[in-house]
Amino acid sequence: MHLSPVVDLLCADPATEEVMEAAREGAPAVDVSLAAGAHPALLAALARTDETPVLAVTATGREADDLVTALGELLPDGGTSVAGFPSWETLPHERLSPRSDTVGRRLATLRRLAHPDPTDPQAGRVRVVVASVRALLQPIVKGLGELAPVRLQAGDERPPAEVVEALAAAA
Repeated sequence: MHLSPVVDLLCADPATEEVMEAAREGAPAVDVSLAAGAHPALLAALARTDETPVLAVTATGREADDLVTALGELLPDGGTSVAGFPSWETLPHERLSPRSDTVGRRLATLRRLAHPDPTDPQAGRVRVVVASVRALLQPIVKGLGELAPVRLQAGDERPPAEVVEALAAAA
């Protein structure tokens, strides 16, 4: 069930219009108090007002995942403009590598922010980035958004040496 009409109803409220106006004017901070269940709808409304991506910060990774899901129901594109930015599962002193899917999701989000691809819904423009506090506090190497992804699709024919070289270059 698509819930974007809920966002329209929220935007009709005069108090919400004040928040939207402050966001359009570029206010550095807007203090808003509302029921927790209305947070996704307000974020969806903010995402619809401007071309600048909205950064939504949650307390935990689980809350971030839930918010990504909720926004997928509230935005007209079905959530393709929402990008989760997960935190590493490991701590720096543990000397363990993070899972490859976590690395991939982080790189994909950074790439979408730096170079959106309008021809691919999964790599298109990001309206909302959702991250936990932990994900934002973890260091990010400058220039990761510039790293070109290695994409292989069924039916593609590429020399194996070329694919290996591209994967090695991407570490």
